[in-house]
Amino acid sequence: MPEGHTLHRLARSHRERFAGRVVRVSSPQGRFAAGAALVDGRLLDDVTAYGKHLFAWFGDRVVHGHLGLYGKFTSGVGAAPPPRGALRMRWETDDAWTDLRGATACEVLSPDEVELIVARLGPDPLVARPDGGPAFDRLHRSRVAVGALLMDQRVIAGIGNVYRAEVLYRQLLSPFRQGRDVTAAEWEPLWTDVVTAMRAGLRSGRIVTTRPEDRPRRSGRVRQEDAHYVYRREGLPCRRCGTPVSRQVMATRNLFWCRTCQAR
Repeated sequence: MPEGHTLHRLARSHRERFAGRVVRVSSPQGRFAAGAALVDGRLLDDVTAYGKHLFAWFGDRVVHGHLGLYGKFTSGVGAAPPPRGALRMRWETDDAWTDLRGATACEVLSPDEVELIVARLGPDPLVARPDGGPAFDRLHRSRVAVGALLMDQRVIAGIGNVYRAEVLYRQLLSPFRQGRDVTAAEWEPLWTDVVTAMRAGLRSGRIVTTRPEDRPRRSGRVRQEDAHYVYRREGLPCRRCGTPVSRQVMATRNLFWCRTCQAR
């Protein structure tokens, strides 16, 4: 599932291509036909993201998208190609287009309904001046393991499986610690690290969480096999201590951690 930085990059890309322009909206597949008719031919004011949610503002009507596990946008310039397959939604102008397939949510909402969605979510590390206080309040009241809480969008909006594993490792915190046992002194650097890591992903379009001193010394772009400390490295040696990286399902997703560096 795309993590929050991907949605913010999509919002920026769509804003640059379509905001301030009249957009033709259709649903070749037909599942979004009624919603498309509500915004077709209207001026697109803005495209924003919060957590893993995308919002396209057509005046008092907002197209809300959530990609889920399989959703994907494909974009291009010039005339749009002939529709193929299960194409949920298409935007077109005279010189640009974008297609959405496979999304969990694609619907038209009112601004009040958008506010209700955002109100249910925790703070988004990628908004201006993010405040981690509400996230700590929710986490510190819970007996649930911190590794599961970080995947709960009501705690932090936008964090996913990669950032969950990587920031816990970078802070040398056990994913099995109960939320209520995480102190304020531990939370502050954890939150700062989440913000730092996700903003790096927003800038680069990649999730690279290893620090230069923990990677092989190579010039140029960081290779994918060098990009993470523990994520998808089950059985490989920890980059710090050499202990084989462990894997266990937590919050329905594979959790990766080092039993030594992140001892309970």
